[in-house]
Amino acid sequence: MTAAGIAAENYPFCTIEPNVGIVPVPDMRLDKLASFYKTGKIIPTTIEFVDIAGLVKGASKGEGLGNQFLGHIREVDAVAHVVRCFEDSNVIHVDGSVDPKRDIEIVEAELIIKDIETLERKMKETEGRARSGDKKIKEEYDVYVRLMGHLNTGRLAKYLTFEDEMHREYVRLLNLLTDKPVMYIANVDEESMKGSSEGSRADNKYVQAVCEVASREGARVVRVSGKIEAELSQLNSEERAAFLSDLGLKESGLERVIREGYSLLNLITFFTAGPKEVHAWTVEANTCAPKAAGKIHSDFEKGFIRMEVIKYDDLMHLGSEQGVKDAGLLHIEGKDYMLHDGDIVVVRFTV
Repeated sequence: MTAAGIAAENYPFCTIEPNVGIVPVPDMRLDKLASFYKTGKIIPTTIEFVDIAGLVKGASKGEGLGNQFLGHIREVDAVAHVVRCFEDSNVIHVDGSVDPKRDIEIVEAELIIKDIETLERKMKETEGRARSGDKKIKEEYDVYVRLMGHLNTGRLAKYLTFEDEMHREYVRLLNLLTDKPVMYIANVDEESMKGSSEGSRADNKYVQAVCEVASREGARVVRVSGKIEAELSQLNSEERAAFLSDLGLKESGLERVIREGYSLLNLITFFTAGPKEVHAWTVEANTCAPKAAGKIHSDFEKGFIRMEVIKYDDLMHLGSEQGVKDAGLLHIEGKDYMLHDGDIVVVRFTV
């Protein structure tokens, strides 16, 4: 997703500057809509991935360019943690052996240490004001105390739960490294992927170790073979399909990573469609109609009047827009409408 034209050599810190890849989100609905509206122009929605170098022990204190890399993590919305789950004496491991649980713990410990530093500064800033008797400030400080205890147990900030949403907001505003959604990408050998459409029936002991870590927090695990993906990147679409079929796979690992990343961020897709083009758009779940319309054009949000909505499944089932209308399934929605995945919309607005 991010490696086109950059060095990917067999030694630590070959990658120093972040490599960015903006990739289309796989969605079979686009082709079906394009066929339905008889258009050859398809514009998929995209997701951005940023590849940074691996963190080593001591990164929070500056080891291995750690502070620079930690800063890169702070800028993203979610973390995809790639973990080595294969043996190969020809591929160097910075710690000299393959141990995914250790690798995860090292990285997460460095992130937690950095977050503790951030929290200590915030607590020092808030402590004096908390003594003033202001209940809100005292409440905020108490949240930080609870969060510090949580981090000191070695758990990520995102797994600390609150009944009061305002308490969660205090944590969110800290923009902590460990308060971001996480998924683990298990990088396996080719044999571990063969014969399983989802990669789930061929877990080696290393993937099992990653799954055990993830299961404690309900995190996602995606299995990918870097070797297979490198080979796929050199093939055309027909050759890719044949190669995947030979391996017993329905889709590439990168397609799974993209889809899971999209879901991890709680994103949904809606469409604008017609003879001119079929266009997919991304918003967070529970986005209101005017804000979603603003994704298409800022004028649509400013002058929003209403949104005409057809459900993708209804259109495919009934076979035409007129059929949807005749069935009473064309919805006229106002400013309070929350977009759903698969909505096909027409925005009415005034300038």
